[in-house]
Amino acid sequence: MLRGTAVGALALPVLAACGSDGGSGGGDGSGGTDGAAGGSGGSAGDTLVPTSDVPVDGGTILPDQQVVVTQPSDGDFKAFTAICTHQGCIVASVSGGTINCDCHGSKFSIEDGSVVNGPATAPLDAVEIAVKGDEVTRA
Repeated sequence: MLRGTAVGALALPVLAACGSDGGSGGGDGSGGTDGAAGGSGGSAGDTLVPTSDVPVDGGTILPDQQVVVTQPSDGDFKAFTAICTHQGCIVASVSGGTINCDCHGSKFSIEDGSVVNGPATAPLDAVEIAVKGDEVTRA
């Protein structure tokens, strides 16, 4: 009996840790991730990435800035928060025209951040950007 209780007690913090990502990522203005989601995680003019680092029909994830920059077609750059709207994980990859979250399998369009495959039901928030020469910057 004691052994089962000990295992249960150890499992509870692990489960709580998994759940806490969703709680802190979905906070209304109190979490650190919400600044990036609203596009205000950096200052206007801050360089995000060189344009050459963003493949056509793909994208580049910038985990430190919590932004993903995509290039759906040649010279057409878009940016979105890199925080999955399902439970607050940072998205993991960009391929096949989608931004992919490995936590639970959500996929978002590189064109507009809309949900392509759930469990997420809300799109990724757009981040305002500008292309200045050969750099993508915050607008």
